[in-house]
Amino acid sequence: MTSAAARTGRPNEDFTGAVPTAAVLIDGAGIPGTEAICRHGVAWYASRLGGTLLSLLSLVRDRSLSALLAEAIEQVTDDHRDTCDVANPISPSATVAILRLSDGLVEHLVLGDSFLVLDKAGGTPLVVSDPREVIISRSYQSALEAAEEDSDEYHRILRDLRANRNQPGGFWLAKDDPRAADEAITGSCPISELTGAVLLSNGASRIVDRFRLADWPGVTAVLASSGPAEVIRRVRQAEARHAVAADDATIAHCTDLGGA
Repeated sequence: MTSAAARTGRPNEDFTGAVPTAAVLIDGAGIPGTEAICRHGVAWYASRLGGTLLSLLSLVRDRSLSALLAEAIEQVTDDHRDTCDVANPISPSATVAILRLSDGLVEHLVLGDSFLVLDKAGGTPLVVSDPREVIISRSYQSALEAAEEDSDEYHRILRDLRANRNQPGGFWLAKDDPRAADEAITGSCPISELTGAVLLSNGASRIVDRFRLADWPGVTAVLASSGPAEVIRRVRQAEARHAVAADDATIAHCTDLGGA
């Protein structure tokens, strides 16, 4: 696993962790003003949700990943319901990727714009993603690019975009409503079909979907030869080259799945 904050001195709002039969990656989301709504902040929400999920994945083996995510969202929301405005549209939220080994299967869940890549033996990797936020964001892209970054207008557009969150016809994230877990993309495949799996935050997936530095087979090859830090190093170089603001970047690379 490797996780790198966008900038030195800024909290890393990603989280990743693993137990013997599961891995979790959380990518926290927030916009300016969140700190006035939630005294804990986005990084707290991401790490709290990730830690709660890992605990549930360790202790509860007979419930679906969606049910465990719903339980984790509810627990974390209860942790700060009395101190923070959890229902406010700009309160902390997060994307989620989960991998679990169970009875000869690899089960997966993705909610939001994180990525999960299943490296198939002798075949093209299966890429699991949730494109809804990306699709909706495209209609706001030109307005965001025209507005001065960090201006009032820029933040107004971001708030309008966020208003599509956890709404029918919009996109779904972990936030304060456990029912969002029902909207996650889930699936499974036999462990015997896989040589490994990768969980990536959208700051790390930029190597493919933004900068086109590699395809997914190429990413899995780099991970096998040099590890996740090398993928993030290449992303950082591309961000600097193209004058793109850096994002928190996190990768969990799972291997030897049959030995778990």
